[in-house]
Amino acid sequence: MRALLLNIPAFFATTFLLAIVPGQGVAMVLRQSILGGRKAAFYSVIGNSTGLFIWGSASAVGLSVIFAQSQTAYSILKWSGVAFLFFLSIQTLLTLRNVHGKFDLNLPSKSSPWAAFRLGLITNLTNVKAAVFAVAFIPEFVPKDFSLGWGIFIFGCLWPIVSTSWYLILIWSVDKSSVFIQKPLVRRILTAISAIGIAGLAIGLALSSK
Repeated sequence: MRALLLNIPAFFATTFLLAIVPGQGVAMVLRQSILGGRKAAFYSVIGNSTGLFIWGSASAVGLSVIFAQSQTAYSILKWSGVAFLFFLSIQTLLTLRNVHGKFDLNLPSKSSPWAAFRLGLITNLTNVKAAVFAVAFIPEFVPKDFSLGWGIFIFGCLWPIVSTSWYLILIWSVDKSSVFIQKPLVRRILTAISAIGIAGLAIGLALSSK
């Protein structure tokens, strides 16, 4: 147990670095903050964190073995992620048609809490980076003299906490910039950049190899 506790700081550092690297999660949180405001972004972060917990728990019960032995399983996850990212990119671009007038982050989001949560959850469950971290890297932090399953589960519970802390910083940063973002032209530009960035992630994922 002592060895496991000693590995927690290194796990926190690695997980935080993973969270701040631009990817599906970061793109999703920024998109939600820009289009829906801090409440929509917050519910999406909860959905994203739920996905992380699911990945960690699945890895603990043996998902890592499945992905290691089955290229088909990995490919299904990968192309599901590509399809979802392209869908999200197109959906974001379509919002440009209605981006007129004042943008106020303090107004209630048009997106329901469930819709925002669902978006965060799906984004994470189709995130290959999250899957690879859960099945390939988390086990590396578990000491050899500790139960592998329980060790993965413990780190899988800590993972969402670290990730959420970074995303809350992102939401806070966008919220503090609301006066600037309220300008219609700025919002349109940021929305377009977000859509193009998400599409770029989809293309990068499609071209990547295991």
